[in-house]
Amino acid sequence: MIRIVIADDHAIVREGLKRIVGEVEGLEMVGEAADGTEVMRVVRERDFDVLVMDLSMPGRSGMELIKLVKAEKPRLRILVLSMHQEMQYAVRSIKSGASGYLTKESAPAQLEQAIRKIAAGGAYISAEVAEQLALGAMPGGQASAPHEALSDREFQVFKLLVDGVSVTDIGTRLHLSVKTVSTHKSNLMHKLGLNNQSELVRYAIKHGLGGDAP
Repeated sequence: MIRIVIADDHAIVREGLKRIVGEVEGLEMVGEAADGTEVMRVVRERDFDVLVMDLSMPGRSGMELIKLVKAEKPRLRILVLSMHQEMQYAVRSIKSGASGYLTKESAPAQLEQAIRKIAAGGAYISAEVAEQLALGAMPGGQASAPHEALSDREFQVFKLLVDGVSVTDIGTRLHLSVKTVSTHKSNLMHKLGLNNQSELVRYAIKHGLGGDAP
C-alpha cells in the first residue's frame, strides 16, 4: 500500500485528488494540508510514502518547502503538482529534492502512474526536463538563459515582481524584511541585465515566465 498526503490550499483540488486516489487499488490517502505549516506538521507526525504538493500555498511554499520537507525526512518522495507548465519550475523542483513534477491539467490522467513510479524509487519528469538536468550536471555546463542562474529566492521574488506585487507586499508574503526583498530585487535585476519594471515584464513575457508566482 502506498500511503499519500496531499497538500494544496484549494479544498476543491484536494477533494478531486482524494477522489482519484480513492478509486485506485494500492493507494491510500492518510493526510492532507492546506499550507506550508500544515505540511511540516503532517510530515513530522505521520508516516507515509509520497507527498503530493502544490507549489503555491500560503506561508512557506515552492522550492523552500520542498527543501524543508527533505531536510526533515530525506527518504520521503515528493510529487509536485503545479499549475505552471514552464520547464523552469520543474527543473528547480527536481533540483530542490522533488522526485516528480506534474501539471494540474495532466494530473487526472497521469497521477496514479506518477505516484507509483516515484514511490518505487524512480523519477517522473518530461524528457525536456531530464535533458536540462543532464546539461546542468555536465562539466562546464552553463545556464542557457539568465533567469536560470537566479537563486530559488531570487526567482520567487522575480515572479512576484512580474505579477505586479510591491516590494512591501512581497516581504509580507515571504516573511522577509523590505530591505532583504530590495536586495534580492537588485541582485536579480543585475543578473538579468535589466534596469526597470517594464524591462522585467518584457523579459518574463519573452521567456514564457508570466503567471502567478509560487
